[in-house]
Amino acid sequence: MSLKNKYYSIVDSLSNLKSLPLLLMRIILAIGFFGPAKMKMGNIQGIIDWFETINIPMPALNAYMATGTEALGVVLLILGLGTRLISIPLIITMIVAIVTVHLGNGFEAGNNGFEIPLYYIIMLFTLVIYGGGKFSVDHILNKNRK
Repeated sequence: MSLKNKYYSIVDSLSNLKSLPLLLMRIILAIGFFGPAKMKMGNIQGIIDWFETINIPMPALNAYMATGTEALGVVLLILGLGTRLISIPLIITMIVAIVTVHLGNGFEAGNNGFEIPLYYIIMLFTLVIYGGGKFSVDHILNKNRK
């Protein structure tokens, strides 16, 4: 077998695993959103007050929307249900977080910069484009639809 054929054999084998990174992204994102959602749910008034101090308009509404989006995101990402749909408001939440909290701190995560939210946006955008993959409720529902 030539080197070229070996290469393409490996590529073909790896393409069978293309849903695995989508599953891992969903799990990592769900874990990443779990802590902030739990913290917000445990002290929603503190979040409203904080949103007010950083000049987020309608702080109560936005605190509840961010909390609900993150909490719902955890559940839906784990299940792979409505993956593309929930990824969009999660991206918006991350953009708001970057603009209101992280941007002034630079890029690096160690300085509370926008590095981690940016990675989340990139992973969520990937899920918007590719969906949840084979290991998702979306895939099961789509398969049954045909």
